[in-house]
Amino acid sequence: MTGRRDGQDAPARVAAGAPSCPRRLVVVGGGTAGWMAAAAFSRFLESGWQITLVESDAIGTVGVGEATIPQIRLFNAALGLDEDDFLRATQGSIKLGIEFVDWWRQGHRYMHGFGATGRDLGLIAFHHYWLRAHALGLADDLGVYSANVTAALANRFDRAAAQPSQSRPYMPHAFHFDAGLYAAYLRRHAEARGVRRIEGTISRVNRHPESGDIGSLALESGTEISGDFFVDCSGFRGLLIGEAMGVGYEEWSHWLPCDRALAVPCARVQPITPYTRSTAHEGGWQWRIPLQHRTGNGMVYCSGAISDSAAADTLLAHLDGAALAEPRPLRFVTGRRAEAWRGNCVAVGLASGFLEPLESTSIHMVQSAIERIIAFLPAGKPDARAIAEYNRQTAFELERIRDFIILHYKANERDDSAFWRQCAAMPVPDSLAGRIELFREAGRIFKDGNELFTEVGWVQVMIGQGIVPERWHPLADQLSPDELRDFLALQKHLNTERAKSMPPHDAFLARQCAAPADLEMMA
Repeated sequence: MTGRRDGQDAPARVAAGAPSCPRRLVVVGGGTAGWMAAAAFSRFLESGWQITLVESDAIGTVGVGEATIPQIRLFNAALGLDEDDFLRATQGSIKLGIEFVDWWRQGHRYMHGFGATGRDLGLIAFHHYWLRAHALGLADDLGVYSANVTAALANRFDRAAAQPSQSRPYMPHAFHFDAGLYAAYLRRHAEARGVRRIEGTISRVNRHPESGDIGSLALESGTEISGDFFVDCSGFRGLLIGEAMGVGYEEWSHWLPCDRALAVPCARVQPITPYTRSTAHEGGWQWRIPLQHRTGNGMVYCSGAISDSAAADTLLAHLDGAALAEPRPLRFVTGRRAEAWRGNCVAVGLASGFLEPLESTSIHMVQSAIERIIAFLPAGKPDARAIAEYNRQTAFELERIRDFIILHYKANERDDSAFWRQCAAMPVPDSLAGRIELFREAGRIFKDGNELFTEVGWVQVMIGQGIVPERWHPLADQLSPDELRDFLALQKHLNTERAKSMPPHDAFLARQCAAPADLEMMA
């Protein structure tokens, strides 16, 4: 979404062929997914739509998606949200990338930073020059040539410094935020635009006997909510898409064996680092997400490799501050719905599938689903071809993100546990196996259509996980060793000086978007 910031209606509103009578869209489930959907629909659908969100205060939300990728800025801007106001309201902080600790080998770390790494020269990408310099002993770690990685590890950020120039490439950023506060923030925004919220628990889903479409929802209170189109944001349960519509689930646990998580907040520590950290442990990995008022932590693990109690002990032993609650358990099955859209029902968020939040894609997948719905939402009866294309695009996106996450597990040289040895030995999807071999051979990497992750992202993780090609594009040989050394040194120098010009991340937050003290008490 790339809507304007002036508060006027964006031109992407669904207007062609819109009926004169109101159409009824019902979102089932609140939380981040539900309120992101309701807020976006209230902004971008034709005014004839009536939007209702049904949620139960008795049903909790998962709320582990507190780290994001830069595309969230487009979503917020399209809604007309002010970035500083959003950060204040959600106890937010800045994110420049993700640090991976102990993933390739114990004691090793690298960062997947947003934005460019180095500067492409001539017809070939920067990493080919780095590969040659690395082989000659002239290169530092790949991360020092990334502006984002350099600033992140220096704990510095300035929004003005993120603007591109001839010598300074674009430096994108994302956010860490409290997912519960974000949902509440979007709820206020959506209700101000006319979204109606109904509190209650759904007891029955009524379907049309002939078409099989959903006609209405019956609540335990006796209220019945009719609709023309339903968006299932009911979480893992998949109340509409799974239970009512009978859409099956494609499981990917043979590639991604983690099936449980524990989440716990701890006291904030200084400095508030502008990056997410992922640390590999026996049987899984731990996330660390720094917010203004606390640090979010969690352990994603395989129940067949480590017990629940041992996972909790590992998590609590590696917190930066005192735990503020007992670890909250979650269970999941990695995979996706066979169809995200069937009939007049489309699933968004956890109802459509689950991929562990290793690369902070959970909220982005909600965002991209909402964008597709707006693009495909029919003015009249759903078109079978449009639904099929929506499902194809959804499957493609999830499968490519799946491959990127599998790469972190597959390309490891840890020998400390059966879990990591099994991950290294497991067969992977052909789509990933081919990409690994193409890169391993001579550093070749290509983006496949509209997949999420760029070539630069793939290169950072491939090399970070120990896949370093022995050959590079021969055009990189045109520089002499001295020219090559100077070229890389200049990229490193520019990034170092750029980071020095920025204020500490803590100082930026205090100056621009410090959350009020009473919000800390509410969170």
